[in-house]
Amino acid sequence: MNPAQLEPVAPGERIATLDVLRGFALGGILLMNMEAFVGPVMGSYSGLDPALAGVDRIADGLVYFFVQGKFFTLFSLLFGMGFAMMAQRADASGRPFVGLYFRRGLALLGIGLVHALLVWSGDVLVTYALLSFPLLAFHATPARVLAWLGAACYLAAPALLMGLGFLSLWVPGWDEFMAVQGQQMEAMLEAQRQAYGAGGYATAVAQRMADFGLMLSNLLVMGVLVFGMFLIGAAFMRSGAIQRPELHPRLYRMLREGVLPLGVLLMLASFVIQPSVALNSFTLRQATAQSLGLVAGALMCLGYVAWVMWLLARPVGQRWLGWLAPAGRMALTNYLVQSIVCTLVFYGYGLGFFEHLPRLWQIPFALGLFAVQVLYSQWWLERFRFGPAEWLWRSLTYLKPQPMRLAVAQAGS
Repeated sequence: MNPAQLEPVAPGERIATLDVLRGFALGGILLMNMEAFVGPVMGSYSGLDPALAGVDRIADGLVYFFVQGKFFTLFSLLFGMGFAMMAQRADASGRPFVGLYFRRGLALLGIGLVHALLVWSGDVLVTYALLSFPLLAFHATPARVLAWLGAACYLAAPALLMGLGFLSLWVPGWDEFMAVQGQQMEAMLEAQRQAYGAGGYATAVAQRMADFGLMLSNLLVMGVLVFGMFLIGAAFMRSGAIQRPELHPRLYRMLREGVLPLGVLLMLASFVIQPSVALNSFTLRQATAQSLGLVAGALMCLGYVAWVMWLLARPVGQRWLGWLAPAGRMALTNYLVQSIVCTLVFYGYGLGFFEHLPRLWQIPFALGLFAVQVLYSQWWLERFRFGPAEWLWRSLTYLKPQPMRLAVAQAGS
């Protein structure tokens, strides 16, 4: 059969829990990305900013501790769940989906490239698209195997950092090498500051092209983290833990009461050892802090998922968290809109508030923008079947324009 005969998931066939989780992740992603919108993208990689003091330092520390590294892992987890759901749906219908899946990945890659080069260089879509292709090899892998493979893949990144940390103890000229690297990073940070803060749009695009090369070079570490969460997310879906959480009470209790507290403890240890990341050095101490932070990010992410699931099992949780579902259904559109709005507010070719919004006030700005997106998503989906970016992604995937207006979609069903 032709894989193009597979149809997009209709609103009535969606798993509402996934939409709520996507909406929850979307809000966290915006909180995490605000620092990279307001200032140089590379400046957001420094952990707790040592230059901050007072309430700005407290705000930065809270976001670093509870948000940074926890919500990009959640987004990755959800991507893996979406892959597994698509594969299960194809298997249930008896139709192959390899060709359709590759088109889906290529379409996402195209959208990501436009976003990364023309809108904002902190893009994650290109990474997701590139890593989506090898994910196909795990189409038929059992859930338990997926979970163990995902954990091993994710832990490869902190293991690599620890290995580099130990190398720093005995490799001759390590400090000199890192000093040179630090100079290059400082130069790029200053180039971002000039291009995004004071330059025009053409200058910003040129800088984004330079940033894109750095992003690709970071795939060695970032890629294994993301792919590991893809596999763990696929395991959640394949095991039925997302569709029927009531059948997995021990799993969710363990995540809430064991995994999340352990993640908080590891994050606290990372914070105590070294909360800030220096661009011109990399020591065993720094490697240990970063490795603990990476492990903590995954554990806290899974704990957050478990608490959201717990709340969704209760009427009050369903009522309040249900507001996030429309934003989650339009996650791609909302993610892109966040970048467009924030770059137009902060960059030099927009309103020019680059490095002018204090760290404390970045939090209410992000929450306010996300609240508008939640309300607008509700309004939009009362009238349309998909968000604009979702419509484009699906139309490219299925090689035909999808019905957009909700009335048209319902009339044809």
